[in-house]
Amino acid sequence: MLRSHARFQIVVGAGEIRMEFKDYYDVLGVKRDADADAIKTAFRKAARKYHPDINDSAEAEARFKDVNEAYEVLKDPERRAAYDQLGQDPQQGQGSYQPPPGWDEGFSFSQGGPQDHEAFSDFFETLFRRGAGPAEGMRQARGSDSHGRIEISIEDAYRGAERKLSLRTPVMGPNGQVTLQDRVISVHVPKGVIAGQHIRLPGQGQPGGGAAGDLFLEVTFAAHPVFRPDGKDLYLELPIAPWEAALGGHVVMPTPDGKVDLRIPKNARSGQKLRLKGKGLPGHPSGDIFATLKIINPKVETDEARAFFQRMAKEMPFDPRAHLGG
Repeated sequence: MLRSHARFQIVVGAGEIRMEFKDYYDVLGVKRDADADAIKTAFRKAARKYHPDINDSAEAEARFKDVNEAYEVLKDPERRAAYDQLGQDPQQGQGSYQPPPGWDEGFSFSQGGPQDHEAFSDFFETLFRRGAGPAEGMRQARGSDSHGRIEISIEDAYRGAERKLSLRTPVMGPNGQVTLQDRVISVHVPKGVIAGQHIRLPGQGQPGGGAAGDLFLEVTFAAHPVFRPDGKDLYLELPIAPWEAALGGHVVMPTPDGKVDLRIPKNARSGQKLRLKGKGLPGHPSGDIFATLKIINPKVETDEARAFFQRMAKEMPFDPRAHLGG
């Protein structure tokens, strides 16, 4: 089965980049210790099988592209050595992979790939930067930008935060061996950031002959036990007792900035939504908090409680199904 395109995620808490990548050996149908001749033979066989001029199936073009991409990596000793470094991780599972953090910092390889930049996937482009011209012209070129995700809490977005991110950058040595260099970078989480926004870290992207590229981290929120974010607004379900719903009054409810007093109107109903203006994520303007009321009935576990409910049943002329008719 052909693997999907690479997806990167930087998780601050764990300090790592995770990606799911194409298994080039699986694409060509060879073992990881296959020699150059076996790889070439497998490539020719697969290329004939999936060539669009021969195979007009819906998947042929995509498979043909993957076959060419796999061969471009595995036929080159330098690229293959770097790729094999990823495959040595003992955590590799079926169809998934967790490489060392910082892999999307990339390599600067001596040989560029094909000039057609549409030929290969973003996975190839991320791991093996390709020059558009002679190597001499690339020496002063700015490195490519890198992209990832950073997962933060709603509290981080509410107050702002500083995080340390550990990255391990693969480096190809003069002997062809890949080593990992550790480094730590600081990430400033700005106050009021929302999901989908990007945090830019200048100079932390892929290296180049000139300045390094930038690293762009797309913000995502970790699951929260109370709040559900939507832009700058926050939503929660607020439980209330039957008597609080009937009589109204004040209850204490949480916000990311501490507890607040909320007024419950008389004869409140389940599903009714109350708004706390300006209590959501900060900004210009700030977001709101929307509390959806949910009436929770107490458990009737004593004779006294049962007698109390029996009195209510007798003394209160209330039929919750009156609107159904009949």
